[in-house]
Amino acid sequence: MAQRVSMSRRGFLAAAGGVTAAACFNIGRAGAAGGGDRPHILLLMADQFRGDCLGADGHPVVKTPNLDALAGGGVRFSRAYSSTPTCTPARSALLTGLSPWHHGMLGMTKMAEKYPMEMPRVLAESDYHTTGIGKMHYHPQRNGHGFHDMILDESSRVETIDFRSDYLSWFLSEAPTLDYRATGIGWNDYTAKPYALPERLHPTTWMGNTAVKFLEGYDKANPFFLKVSFARPHSPYDPPERFWRMYEDTPIPPAVHADWSQKYAPRSDDTDAVWHGDMGERAVRNARQGYYGNVTFVDEQIGRIMDALDKRGWLDNTLVVFTADHGDMTGDHFLWRKSYAYESSARIPMLLRAPKGMGGTPGQVCGRPTELRDVLPTFMDAAGVPGADKLDGRSLLALARDGAAPWREYIDMEHELCYDKTNCWNALTDGKRKYIFHAFTDTEQFFDLEADPMETRDLSGDSGHAGEVRTWRDRLISHFAERGEPFIRDGKLARRPKPVMHSPHFPGCSCHPNG
Repeated sequence: MAQRVSMSRRGFLAAAGGVTAAACFNIGRAGAAGGGDRPHILLLMADQFRGDCLGADGHPVVKTPNLDALAGGGVRFSRAYSSTPTCTPARSALLTGLSPWHHGMLGMTKMAEKYPMEMPRVLAESDYHTTGIGKMHYHPQRNGHGFHDMILDESSRVETIDFRSDYLSWFLSEAPTLDYRATGIGWNDYTAKPYALPERLHPTTWMGNTAVKFLEGYDKANPFFLKVSFARPHSPYDPPERFWRMYEDTPIPPAVHADWSQKYAPRSDDTDAVWHGDMGERAVRNARQGYYGNVTFVDEQIGRIMDALDKRGWLDNTLVVFTADHGDMTGDHFLWRKSYAYESSARIPMLLRAPKGMGGTPGQVCGRPTELRDVLPTFMDAAGVPGADKLDGRSLLALARDGAAPWREYIDMEHELCYDKTNCWNALTDGKRKYIFHAFTDTEQFFDLEADPMETRDLSGDSGHAGEVRTWRDRLISHFAERGEPFIRDGKLARRPKPVMHSPHFPGCSCHPNG
C-alpha cells in the first residue's frame, strides 16, 4: 500500500549506494529527448507540506517512499524555506523568482495579475509547452501567467458565477448526486477524518490521474514544462480510509511546546479553524493522523507520475523539482495552520533530480539556505534562458555543481498581519540560527536550530548569546536599508503598529511609484 517505487527507480537508488554526505555534487549539462538539447521540466508541489514530513528528512513515522526515491536520485536541499509562508505570497516568489519586497507581497493578499518576469511565460517564450495542473491560487483564477493550458483544482472552495474549477466540474459530471463537501471538514479546520466518498473522487486522485494522462498523451516536438500542484496535505485533513488506517496505530509524535509559547495555549476562537489553542493531545494526534495520511496519499500520486515519466523514457531527460508553498504547524507551540516564522510553518521540502549526464553522485544533501525564489532561476539555467541575473533567486543547479560555490549567507523571511495584529514579523536564518523580530510588539526571538531544531529555547535574552543576537539584529537592519521607515527608524528596528501589506514594487499597487 502506497509503495509505488518503480523498479527502475529502485535500481537507481541501489546504485546510489545510500550516499548521505552533507555536500552538494557537481553536475554539468545534458540533452533531452523530444526537446533538442533542453530537458523537460516537471515541477511537483504540494500545499502546506512541512519540511520535516519526509522519510528522507528523518521523520520517524511519515511514509514517503516516492519522494524519498526522488531525493535519493538527486539533491535534497535540507534548509529550504518559504520566505512569506502563506499561499499567495509564497506562490508569488515561486512565480517571479523574487524576494517578498521585490515581488511586493508582504502578507496574504491577492496575487498581481502580471509581473515583469513569470515562470510559465518565460518558458513559453522559450518554446516550452507549458501546462499547469491543480492549485495555482492566481487572480483571477484563469489568469495563466504564460501557461498554454491550465487544468485547475482551487481546493473546490472558489465557486462563483464566473468560475468553477475543472476538478469540481469533473466531480459533478462523475457524481451529480453526491456532495463534494460530504466529509464535512472546513478548509482551515484542525479536525480530521477519512474521506467520506469513494477514493476515485478525491481531488488528490484526480490530480494524479490528470498528470499521468498528460504525460501519456504528450506528443509535441518541443519540451514541456509541467507544473503539478496538489491541494493537499492542506486541510481538510481527509485522506481515504486506507491512508487513515495506515497511521491509526502509529506512535505519532506529539506537538512540541515551549515556555515562550504558553501564551498561545488559550483558544483563539470557538471554531474548528482556530489559529492557536491547546486542543489536547488526542486532537493533535487526530489532526496529524489525517495530515500524515494526506502526505502519503500525495506521495503515492507522485509515484504514479514518476512511473508515467519513466514509461515514456523521459525520466533521465527531465529536470524534476518537488517543493511546497509553506508548512503546517499542526499544533506545535499551540499554533495551527501557517504564516509563522517557526520551522513547522516556514521550512519546506526542496528536492531536485537533474537529467542523466549532469554528473555527480545521487543522494546528496545540501544544507545551504534555499528558498522558493530559487526555482525559476533553476529552470532558466536548465533551459538556457538568459535574464536570471535580474532576479533575487539563484540557480540550484549552480549550487549543486559546486557545494562551495558563492551563495547567500542567510535568507530573509517575513509576514505582515495574519489572523491577528500581533502576528506580524521579520526574520533571518541560515538554517543554523534564526533571528525573529515581532514588529507589532517590538520583541525578538533567537534560536539555535542545530541544538534546538524545534525552537523550544528562546535565546534572545540569554547574556551568553547577546553578541550573536546583536549580529543578527544588525543584519536585519541592513536588510531594511532599501525600505526605510516604517521598518527602521533612527538606525534601529521600528515597531510597526500598522501593517504594510505591499511594497512599492507590487504591480498596480497605489504605493507603486509608477502605479
